[in-house]
Amino acid sequence: MDLKELRRQRRSRFTGSLIPYMGYIIQSGVAMVFLLVLIIFSAWYTSLLRDIPAGIPIRWIMLVLLVPAAVHSSFRTYLQTPDTIFLLPQGHRMKEYFAPSWVSGNVWKILRLAFVLITLWPLYIRTDESHKGLLATLLVLILVKLLASFGLWRETAMLSRPAAIGYNLLRWAVGTLMVAAWVWQPPVRALIFIVILAAAYAAALAVPGRHSVPWERLITMEKNQGTRALMVLGWFVDVPGREQRVYARRYLSRWGGGITWQRNSAYRFLLTKSFARGDIFGIVLRIAVLDLFLVWMNQDSYTGSGIYIFFLFLMGIQLTALRKLHSESFWLTVYPLPEGSKSKGTIQFVFRAHLLLALLTGLPLLLQAGARPLPVLGTLACGALLAYLFKAYSTRKEARTDEDDL
Repeated sequence: MDLKELRRQRRSRFTGSLIPYMGYIIQSGVAMVFLLVLIIFSAWYTSLLRDIPAGIPIRWIMLVLLVPAAVHSSFRTYLQTPDTIFLLPQGHRMKEYFAPSWVSGNVWKILRLAFVLITLWPLYIRTDESHKGLLATLLVLILVKLLASFGLWRETAMLSRPAAIGYNLLRWAVGTLMVAAWVWQPPVRALIFIVILAAAYAAALAVPGRHSVPWERLITMEKNQGTRALMVLGWFVDVPGREQRVYARRYLSRWGGGITWQRNSAYRFLLTKSFARGDIFGIVLRIAVLDLFLVWMNQDSYTGSGIYIFFLFLMGIQLTALRKLHSESFWLTVYPLPEGSKSKGTIQFVFRAHLLLALLTGLPLLLQAGARPLPVLGTLACGALLAYLFKAYSTRKEARTDEDDL
């Protein structure tokens, strides 16, 4: 059996399953939106480079943006559940199968890392007198990336799940320390620290026991990544067979507990619980945190208002994906939900969540309400209007869907 050819066929099959949906993405205007965002960002970044604010914390900005790009790792193995039976006899040869996954995963992540670094570089060299060379910085970050990828692979194979979680935290801590050392310390001292820390981390990875091939975990990881790709497509077109990954977020277990136990609110209860334990919540939370940070950095200018509206638009796109949640659930066809309660409950939930996010992410702007009352109030009003426009769009789309069903 040619394991490399088997992986290539599976990758081609998965890619081919996504191609039919590309036309819908283009028709949705996402290419024009992306081009518009790119033009706006370029104009803003150019103006920032021409008039850089005094005291900008460039090293902290480098750390915040470069650490996720350098440490975050993932692999597409395209493993399937039957492989635990049919590929099990090939366990001693599975390195041939996994090698292309490791290489391709790192190549794409390194390209992303280089893009982030090159984008930041003009700002970095203008604000830090003791800046390092671009090539040297890129090589150090590639070293961190390869070490993090190796660490992720070892974590996946560990026998103990608590140990894997602990080593996951260790990987992020080690990567953060390496990037911070390079950004803050002189080159020679930073390199010595990085080499010593890398050796200690590699030695620590050799301690826990590991599976030769962690079949179940790799299959779960592949299923989650495939589901995430289908979820992105689901923003533009109905994709059959989509599954949502479930997270045990116990700190949100009481969310929705106050909803009245009635038929009219049954789906709102289900949607609240599903949102609290699903992928969309995590995505929206990360966008909101980044929005808060960037708006706080630009709270005294119209740039902060633009960033606020842009990220609120992104969060609205993510929240509207909740309309297609449970669209193929068998139990919703069995349970006697009142007619129209599913669409109505979803639209109300999305609108309220969007308004709440508009308020929370606009808090940094309120710090300037005394000095700039009209721009601040106007920006917050635009945020509320944007949430209402998303609600109106969802209402019209649900109405057209109902007419097509008739």
